[in-house]
Amino acid sequence: MVSTAFYRLRRGARRPWVRVALFSVGGVGAALASAVLAPLIPPDLGNSIGAGAVDQILSLLATSMLPVATFSLATMVQAYGGATNTATPRAVTLLMEDTRAQTAVGSFIGAFVYSVVGLIALKAHIYGEQGRVILFGLTLLVLALVVATLVRWIDTLSHLGRVGETIDAIETAASAAIQRRADAPYLGGLPWCPAPAGATRIVAARTGYVQHVDGAALQTLADAAGLTVHVAALPGRFVHPGRLLAEIDGPTDDALRTRLADAFVIGDRRSFDDDPRFGVIVLTEVASRALSSAINDPGTVVDVIGTLVRVLALWSESRAKAPAEPRYRRLRVPGLATDELFEDAFGPIARDGAASVMVGLRLQKALAALHDMGDTEFARVARHHADLALERAEAALSIPADRAVLRAARADLGRPG
Repeated sequence: MVSTAFYRLRRGARRPWVRVALFSVGGVGAALASAVLAPLIPPDLGNSIGAGAVDQILSLLATSMLPVATFSLATMVQAYGGATNTATPRAVTLLMEDTRAQTAVGSFIGAFVYSVVGLIALKAHIYGEQGRVILFGLTLLVLALVVATLVRWIDTLSHLGRVGETIDAIETAASAAIQRRADAPYLGGLPWCPAPAGATRIVAARTGYVQHVDGAALQTLADAAGLTVHVAALPGRFVHPGRLLAEIDGPTDDALRTRLADAFVIGDRRSFDDDPRFGVIVLTEVASRALSSAINDPGTVVDVIGTLVRVLALWSESRAKAPAEPRYRRLRVPGLATDELFEDAFGPIARDGAASVMVGLRLQKALAALHDMGDTEFARVARHHADLALERAEAALSIPADRAVLRAARADLGRPG
């Protein structure tokens, strides 16, 4: 199952230790390459550079890079804790996958490993006169790369873990998931339809969330056996042993049912990759946290509402395009409901921010914008949530003037610019 393997590889490659390990291996390889490439250097040039020049630079790197890497890791951990307290714990995964931070720490540790291996090889007289020339040039290159990384790292540290940076990271992940689903609204298959009576049930074997559905594997298995697969559990669905994953129209055996079930990747937590609703939910969590009495930050709520408008506008724009030709014609897959997206985005904010005129006004403006830019379904759902937000706000606000402001904002929805 290539798609499932690629999905697991893609997620595993984002883990911080992978990049650090690659830089460390690269450091070892660079340090030992000098001995291998030594014959390429003319003997006369080798006598012009003494071992002491290389030794001092390598010693400087060895003594400085490890403290810098340790400090960077401590700063990252502190930033993750800050994001957990001020934004949402679900966003920490995205911050940990930030390639800028991983590259910085990996570079520092890789430079440390390079210098230590270089010193050991130098003291063991592995390089010779010609090898020291290459080692000297590589060391200068590593030093220049470390300085450049430090400059970029200082800029990254200035906003690492800040609420705005966290919101931007969630928006990027949510938009990417929205775009992928819009490009394949039915995971590359055909729209869902009920399975016929007597269809074989494929059920989950463990408890968790569906993270990925391997449409290519399902199509291959269905083609080989002449089946039609009616998918019941999309990414983001919570399942448990016995919970329906798919229904199969056609004959199956135990081995085939096992392989069909393996096409559904189930994990302990929801992931952003193939789950558009999760990104929207996490954005809403940031707003709900900001509305709590402990934080009381309505400005962040306004920022999140604007972000949600951009994400949902992307979904509307993508839906308006001509759909791609289905690749998996033996799959019947449910679509992503606009009602669910709007409820995920605006339902919690309307409930938690009902007593705030600022939040209520921003909600009405956001829903008016989505009403104007979307299709008929978008307009219908936007009107529904605007009415619901106004109803909640009127129940929570005690001053008539505040309620009048929100009624006026609601009345503007749908009016020509």
